[in-house]
Amino acid sequence: MLVKNPVQNPQPAIQTLYDSDCYLVVHLHMALEPARVDGIVAPALSRNGFEIVDKRACKEVYLDGLWAERFHQCIMAWQEKTPTQDEVEDTLAKYTALATQMPIRMH
Repeated sequence: MLVKNPVQNPQPAIQTLYDSDCYLVVHLHMALEPARVDGIVAPALSRNGFEIVDKRACKEVYLDGLWAERFHQCIMAWQEKTPTQDEVEDTLAKYTALATQMPIRMH
């Protein structure tokens, strides 16, 4: 049986991790409840990602999958040894360099 919407009761969470004059970093987490199809329970899914916005360049990049894991490791390292604002923003600049799309517009 094909299920049009196998996801039930999504629980989104959005948390601002960093906000400066130059950058904004947001963690997005979506925990999805298991779905039942013909009495079979499909596994629960979870999606994590990070959105990094370069306010000066009006660019944003969304990190998912391996990129998100790598960035999460960076955040964990920052918790061990608190970086300076310049160190944080140098790292964020490397990630926003991945953004190749049209610049975003601030309203």
